[in-house]
Amino acid sequence: MDAQDFALNQLDFEKQELLPAVVQDCDSGEVLMLAYMNREALQKTLDTGVTWFWSRSRKKYWQKGETSGNIQLVREIRYDCDADTLLIRVEQKGPACHTGKRSCFFNSLLPPAGGEDEKELLPWLSRVIRHRIQERPAESYVASLADGGTDRVLQKISEESAELLIAAKNGEKEKIIGESADLLFHFLVLLETLGIRSAQIVEELERRAERSMKRGG
Repeated sequence: MDAQDFALNQLDFEKQELLPAVVQDCDSGEVLMLAYMNREALQKTLDTGVTWFWSRSRKKYWQKGETSGNIQLVREIRYDCDADTLLIRVEQKGPACHTGKRSCFFNSLLPPAGGEDEKELLPWLSRVIRHRIQERPAESYVASLADGGTDRVLQKISEESAELLIAAKNGEKEKIIGESADLLFHFLVLLETLGIRSAQIVEELERRAERSMKRGG
């Protein structure tokens, strides 16, 4: 028995044939949708690398994005402590909801504390940059950077870092804001060029924060 078969056997399909599958954006952590998987749907997902579910209303298997093109590339699959709920972490292509919204969970019973939905800016910007690198559209600044290779991106980071240092040295707050934005943007381009997700940086910061809290500092 290989590791995948072993993991499948840990899931409690006997208690319930259909397991709830929470689909989450692998970059932002945003919950995109909830659907249901039986063992066969999960196996199809593992075999193809895209999400498959069982439709309770139509009584058939369905692949997310099969007709719309808004597929979900599976990056990780987890299951909970009771082995009866799945967490599918994906790279979402296009909107996840049939309404055209990014997530199916766009209605609110209790408004956020700030009165507005939080903007997942960095993950969104990373996805845009990734798309530009992959598609190389004409007249795209990101595509031109990618064409120059890693050295070109590093050169821009060096230039933006120097400009930020000068602005900070002179105490020019408006320039500091602008140069910081330029540096952060080119840093995200570098990450995507190297195949590193911004979420991985956030996760590392979270791990460090947890270790710091445990040490009391």
